[in-house]
Amino acid sequence: MAVLQEFKCPNCDGAITFDSGSQKMKCPYCDTEFDVEAIQSYQRDLDTPQEDEMNWEQQAGDGWQDDELNGLRSYVCESCGGELLYDENTAATCCPFCDNAVVMKGRVSGVLRPDMVIPFKLDKKAAKDALKKHYKGKLLLPKVFKDENHIDEIKGIYVPFWLFDADAYGKMTYKATRVRSWSDSDYIHTQTMHYHLVREGTVPYRDVPVDGSSKMDDQLMESIEPFDMSEAVKFNMAYLAGYCADKYDVDADESITRANVRIRTSTEEAFRSTVYGYATAVRTSSSVQLKNSRSKYALFPVWLLNTTWNGQKYTFAMNGQTGKIVGNLPADPGAMRRWFAGVFGIVTAACFAISWLIWLL
Repeated sequence: MAVLQEFKCPNCDGAITFDSGSQKMKCPYCDTEFDVEAIQSYQRDLDTPQEDEMNWEQQAGDGWQDDELNGLRSYVCESCGGELLYDENTAATCCPFCDNAVVMKGRVSGVLRPDMVIPFKLDKKAAKDALKKHYKGKLLLPKVFKDENHIDEIKGIYVPFWLFDADAYGKMTYKATRVRSWSDSDYIHTQTMHYHLVREGTVPYRDVPVDGSSKMDDQLMESIEPFDMSEAVKFNMAYLAGYCADKYDVDADESITRANVRIRTSTEEAFRSTVYGYATAVRTSSSVQLKNSRSKYALFPVWLLNTTWNGQKYTFAMNGQTGKIVGNLPADPGAMRRWFAGVFGIVTAACFAISWLIWLL
C-alpha cells in the first residue's frame, strides 16, 4: 500500500507541495516558498523529536568516621522541627530559623558526611555592618525602623547544598523570519523570508547548587549566590567549631528536579543567545540530554539575621564568604504616597511641556 508523504508549512502549518516553476516547495495558503533541503530538515525534526534524558548518577556524600561522630551533636527545635548539627561543646542555643530554644537530641545518625565545605570568611561584626549598609539608600524604609531596629538573633550556619556536575547536550529548533521592505512609484513592497534554525552542542556545568534544607527559602539562597567554589576545601570537623550546620532534609534525589530546571533554563538561554539578526525567532522544539553526571554534598556559610519590628519578623541572609546580603524590608506608607505624588507631578509636567511644544509647532 502506497503512503502519501505530507509536508507542513513552517509558517501557517498548511500542506505544501513542490512547485516545478520555482523548483521550491510552495504553500498554497500563505504563498511562502521554501528550499527543499530546508523542508526536509524541518520535517525530520517534526517526525523524530528527541526526548529529554536528564538522569543522574548519585554519588554525593560519604559515611562519618567514628571519631568525627563523637564530636558532633544533634539539636532539635521543638517549634519548627528544624534539626541542627553542632560541635560537642555547645550546651544550648536558639534556632536560627524561628528564634526558639532548641534541645539536645544526642548523637548524629542517618546523615551523610559532606564532601566539601566553604569556610566562613566574614564574622558576626561584618554581618551586622552589612545589614546597616543594606538599610542605606532605601527611600521607602521607615526612619524609625532604621533608628530603633535591633537584631534579635544572628547565627552563622552552614547550609547543606547538593552540587551537580554534568555535560548538557542540547538541540533546539527555531522558526525565524527576516523582513525586507522597499518602494517604487506605485507600491510599498514587503518581503518576509522564513527560516528553520537548528542549534545543537554541549554546555558543561560544574557545581550547580541546590539548597538541601526545606527550612531555607530556595529563592533566598539563590539570591545570595554565587559562592566561589575555588575556595571549597575537603570537609573537616574543625570548620564547625563556633557554628552550626543545618541537617539536610531534602536529599539529592529530591533536588534533581530543581537542578534540571536550572540546567535546562541556562542551556536554552545559551542557545537562544546565538540566534540573532532575525526580525522574529520562536523556539519550536527543545531537548537536553545529560552526560557525565554526578553530584556532591557541600556545606556553604550563611549568616542569618532575625529582627522584629511592629510585631513582624524580618529575616536577612548574608553570604558568609562574599558578604552579599538579601532580605525584605518594611515600607513607610507616607513615604510611598509622597514618592508616587512626586512621580505623578513630574510625569504631568512633562506631558504638559510636550503638549505645549506640539501646539507651538
